[in-house]
Amino acid sequence: MIEIVAPGPLATVQDLGRSGYAALGVPRSGAFDRAALRLANRLVGNVETAAAIEVTLGGLVVRLADAATVAMTGALCRGNLDWGAAVSVPAGTTLRLDPPAAGVRSYLAVRGGIDVDAVLGSRSTDTLSGLGPSALRAGDVLPVGRAEGEVSGTTVGPNATPTALSVRFGPRDDWFTPAAQSRLVGAEWVVRSDSDRVGIRLDGPPLERSRTDELPSEAVLPGAVQVPTDGRPIVFGPDAPVTGGYPVIAVLTDVDHAAQLRPGDVVRFSRRTGA
Repeated sequence: MIEIVAPGPLATVQDLGRSGYAALGVPRSGAFDRAALRLANRLVGNVETAAAIEVTLGGLVVRLADAATVAMTGALCRGNLDWGAAVSVPAGTTLRLDPPAAGVRSYLAVRGGIDVDAVLGSRSTDTLSGLGPSALRAGDVLPVGRAEGEVSGTTVGPNATPTALSVRFGPRDDWFTPAAQSRLVGAEWVVRSDSDRVGIRLDGPPLERSRTDELPSEAVLPGAVQVPTDGRPIVFGPDAPVTGGYPVIAVLTDVDHAAQLRPGDVVRFSRRTGA
């Protein structure tokens, strides 16, 4: 069992999310930095789909009721846990993660996985729809599943904060002027303070539309770069809705890279072509 002593700004249970339910209006949810979650699980011998704790901007303190093997990946938080390696600790150990100097999201995996009840095939917390377990609070106790795989001896470093996000234009890039399309990949964009798991909201030069009519609601996915009427793009995250009424000018080729962007970070878009 894992007791949450302090959750920090936001800590949630996340696995790889709920795929296959978009037609029912259910977002994918799951870890924002899926590569970091997969790595944390591999380090402790879990299957990559096991649930772990996603920690936002550090501040997490947990107490382990039983001896356990744990690993931390993602944004580098100082504290009393080695980074990017499987560590075996005795019963009664308290783990503390300080706020990271860079990046946003860290992942604490425990051998056996977090074994809360699954909803629609996933143990993930969806902050938009409310599906899955609630965001973690002090005093919460999380069960741990049965250990099965082999612990990895690999040691890795923390994830770097990206300075560029690769995108493919479309499906609604024709709703924007040629100047706006050039500006998307030519300008610097600053991450806004109201960014969250639903979307990374950006400040920069407004992107002008070439059309002024309304767009009917249509399907969107995590990584979609949607542009509301104020011209400031929003990069959809894992808890974003599955439909939207604003045009999507481009789509990220790798959503994981946006997960570590924090308010005030400066980022550019690079246009990817070909396969």
